[in-house]
Amino acid sequence: MYFYPLKQLILKDTPKHQGLRNRLVEIIAGKGIKSKAVLQAIAKIPRHLFMDSALESHAYEDKAFPIAADQTISQPYTVAFQTELLQVVPNAKILEIGTGSGYQSAVLIEMGARVYTVERQNELFKKTKLFLPKLGYKPKYMSFGDGYKGLPEYAPFDGIIVTAGAPYVPKPLLSQLKIGGKLVIPVGDTTQTMYLYERISETNFKKKALGDFRFVPLLKKKK
Repeated sequence: MYFYPLKQLILKDTPKHQGLRNRLVEIIAGKGIKSKAVLQAIAKIPRHLFMDSALESHAYEDKAFPIAADQTISQPYTVAFQTELLQVVPNAKILEIGTGSGYQSAVLIEMGARVYTVERQNELFKKTKLFLPKLGYKPKYMSFGDGYKGLPEYAPFDGIIVTAGAPYVPKPLLSQLKIGGKLVIPVGDTTQTMYLYERISETNFKKKALGDFRFVPLLKKKK
């Protein structure tokens, strides 16, 4: 499967696509997403351009789909759910673990966040680094590396979002949060539980479990 072929870089986005996005927003709002900023971002971003052209007709279904390197573009509801938990405000400094197609990055940037993002799959990293700016979405920093380590040189962060299933919560990510910062992370093997951590002091965190989801696994960088 090709990942956003060259012909897609014409960036064709039609009124029909916008209508499908509006319908998608209604669906995820009906599932409980309340943040106007999140819904507005979903309504604006052309998800079909982040996917293989063969799947374009399905781009605005509330489903995950395969992309390159055996990865997926997450279900829009899941993207909205995780993003809403972060409570993103304009100029917030957000670390994303798992750049993937770049769709989650685009949502965060559309909401005014300063996005730092890490991708472990080199194929995805190189393609997404070239692709996102073509849509006008420019992360502050993109890294090819091990998401378990975060980006300590750019810490602390207002929020950290992990977009793949982790077997455990990496301590470096917790340490890179500001006081009051939030980490949203799915933890588990076949099925993951979504957790929200909030740093309340240098050594203390609040933890909340928020239901089960399914993600591709969070992988470490090969040596």
